[in-house]
Amino acid sequence: MKELSPKLAILQQAGAIIMLVGAALFMWQPMIATVLYTVGAVVFCPLQMLQRYDGKNFILRRLRRQQLLGLIAFLCGACCMIMQVGRFGFARRNEWVVCVTIGCIIELYTAFRIPAELKKEHQ
Repeated sequence: MKELSPKLAILQQAGAIIMLVGAALFMWQPMIATVLYTVGAVVFCPLQMLQRYDGKNFILRRLRRQQLLGLIAFLCGACCMIMQVGRFGFARRNEWVVCVTIGCIIELYTAFRIPAELKKEHQ
């Protein structure tokens, strides 16, 4: 796996924290939460995409594709959140919650599986 530089890794973690704060704040301040979540997703997702795997291990390549699917779910969640707050488009209820939940489950799964598979590959 290609690792990020320390500055980019800190920026990626900050984006993830901002996404979390935005999602948690939605009940009280939907407009501010939408801005925070969207900014966090726009920071986090491209930086996560920069970490690529160029090896030949099929399992790691599959996990990487799953990770990218989770990132797409996060970005779809931001779009649905904007639609709900702006009252336009198809997302009028809490569709963003479904997208973010799917993204979280996939990212959590790959966050544990990729390091374990990399460890197996190095042995």
